[in-house]
Amino acid sequence: MRKLQVKAVSDGAAAAVASQPQKQEMPSGQKKKKRRGKYRRENFFEFLCVVPAVFLIVLLNHYPLLELVRYSFTDWNMLKKTYSYVGLKNWKWFFTTLDTNHVLNSFKVTVMYTVAHLAVIIIVGLLCALLFNRMTKGFSFMRSVIFMPHYIAMSSVAIIFIWLTNENYGVFNYVLKLMGLKPVLWLSSSGMAIWTLVIVASWRGIGYNMLIYLSAMQGVSRDYYEAAALDGASKLSIFRYITLPLLAPTTAFLLVTQFISSMKVYNIVDIMTSGGPTHSTEVLVYMLYQMTFEDYRIDRASVLAIVFFLFLMVITALTMRWQDRKVNYDA
Repeated sequence: MRKLQVKAVSDGAAAAVASQPQKQEMPSGQKKKKRRGKYRRENFFEFLCVVPAVFLIVLLNHYPLLELVRYSFTDWNMLKKTYSYVGLKNWKWFFTTLDTNHVLNSFKVTVMYTVAHLAVIIIVGLLCALLFNRMTKGFSFMRSVIFMPHYIAMSSVAIIFIWLTNENYGVFNYVLKLMGLKPVLWLSSSGMAIWTLVIVASWRGIGYNMLIYLSAMQGVSRDYYEAAALDGASKLSIFRYITLPLLAPTTAFLLVTQFISSMKVYNIVDIMTSGGPTHSTEVLVYMLYQMTFEDYRIDRASVLAIVFFLFLMVITALTMRWQDRKVNYDA
């Protein structure tokens, strides 16, 4: 009797399962279309998220650059509302008067300042990082002291050093007098003014480079140094063959970013020297400012700005190409 009941129940369950509608599998073509549609919707949503940023970049970066190119073919001097197109007249002025329009002098001053500034902040920043690469409280305090000037605005730094380098009552010349030395014309001498600017800018920038190098050193595995110590390598050999190669990506990053920043120097020149004496500190960006807002020759300033932009772009591209070839990021 029990067997008959079990058989009846099992037959009923089988019949119920058979009576339920079975799900039909979607064809592979429809699955692909569904996945493709979902993928397109996700891409479209991501595109909508990027549109505001792209719009601002085009509006604030690319559009002004195109307008700059257009102004270089006009005679607009900002004193009149109308202007006319003059073709290559401004470009002809630029290339035919390089000897008399102080452009070559400004370019030389800018390159000289950039090279000196880069050398000081890269080398001294690396040495400070090597010196303070300790995790003790005393070294942490010293790192903070060296990095602190980076928080001060360049305009404030310039005003402070104007007082420190004053010829008559400045602190620097007062100390030199106490040591029995002659006072130095820090900002009044055409041969000394540019180096004073380099010293001031380097004092503010060394801490940033030191911190970047310190961050890179903290990421270097200690296994390299332990293996070199077991092989009996000297500290100088360890620095030359281990530390420097492993810090090459950081050095390349600092060279590119600090080169562009140094070439665009303006604040410290405007506040401390105003391009003088006798154009000895007149860098390119300051010359651009004078052409635009003092001489009101935005047409000629546009030509100089475009040439300056192309120069920076070419140098940066060559540096990045060299970096891809020579710098090893696998270590």
